Amino acid sequence: MDVRTEQRVPAGQETARDVVEDSWRRSFQAHPRREDAAVESVLGEDELRSYREGHALAPVMPLISDLLVQPARDAGTVVAVGDETGRLLWIDGDSAVRRRAERMAFLEGADWSEDSIGTSAPGTALVTGGAVQITGPEHFSPLVEAFSCTAVPIRDPRSGDSIGVVDITGGEQAVSGYAMPLVRAAVAAAEERLRALAAASQRSGRASSSAPAVLSVTGRDHGVLRSGERTLNLSVRHSEILVLLADNPRGLTAEELSDRLYEQSVPAVTLRAELVRLRKVIDRFGGGVVLHSRPYRVEGLEVDSMHALAQLERGSHRLALNSYGGQILPRSESPAIAELRDELSATLREAVVGSAGADVLMAYLQLPEAADDAEAWLTALRLLPPRSPKRAGVVAHLERLLAA
Repeated sequence: MDVRTEQRVPAGQETARDVVEDSWRRSFQAHPRREDAAVESVLGEDELRSYREGHALAPVMPLISDLLVQPARDAGTVVAVGDETGRLLWIDGDSAVRRRAERMAFLEGADWSEDSIGTSAPGTALVTGGAVQITGPEHFSPLVEAFSCTAVPIRDPRSGDSIGVVDITGGEQAVSGYAMPLVRAAVAAAEERLRALAAASQRSGRASSSAPAVLSVTGRDHGVLRSGERTLNLSVRHSEILVLLADNPRGLTAEELSDRLYEQSVPAVTLRAELVRLRKVIDRFGGGVVLHSRPYRVEGLEVDSMHALAQLERGSHRLALNSYGGQILPRSESPAIAELRDELSATLREAVVGSAGADVLMAYLQLPEAADDAEAWLTALRLLPPRSPKRAGVVAHLERLLAA
């Protein structure tokens, strides 16, 4: 490709490596002018601290530091570790290089994804899923041309999903012959440590049964996760996330999940931080539940609301009522949860009131959502045998409804 006639790859080069050329094409889609590619999103100190504490890479940061930071100082480079989106969470190494890098917003908490800054080793490695070296003018943003960098994604050993990236940034030393093997070795060691931590957690929390964990959310203000004899109370937000992911087995992008979860638009980092905290809670719980990313999805989990809906579709009204404890997370204000709540409640009512027998209908009437349903109570009165002792209670309830 002649880059003098097609501004698609680094100016001044007759040809460019495929990984760089492809990255520049993506970068031009986000920034038609290279000069506009600059970091605009940087987390505040408090938000960064909270996010780092809950991130899946936090337990292996001492190991990464031991393996990379001192060699980076000796070589006049810095080490950066970012999350799965390219946001830099930890930076250490040569202090002089770090100060220079800060001028281009190479900062802890800064967004170094391709969408933000264009071609760079951290962002491009995450997009391609492989190790990447970017040298000086191969960077898309003119702000970064004085630096070179080597980056390798780090993966969850269970799911294989990228959960972050490890990067060395500086001058020519950052892409020298030692840089790539050093970063690869550190990433391999960190992944092995994560694998050991996951195995230890699984052993300590292994369920007595091979059945999937069950999340109960019907008739509850927050979810309860059960696996064998283990029980965990979840926050409302974590309950909502798991319900939505279970309802979308193919997975949801961060944007799709955010739209379903929140009433109003929120910063992307808010959802990511919540997911990091949820993954930490699930890992501690064990029980075979795994939270994946890109897209976000959950494995090894069943939800009582989905049980109830499946049983209704099979015409098993009594079993559906046994699975259904009431409306899904009744205090949740999530738009998608409200939609699921209304759908299940309406489906159950239609099935039970329209075609169930008197005994199943009477069980349905014990639910809080049926208390003011005059039509359902009248239907029960019609279905009950004339001498049924339950008729008096139904009549009394109807009288209260009509008097209100």
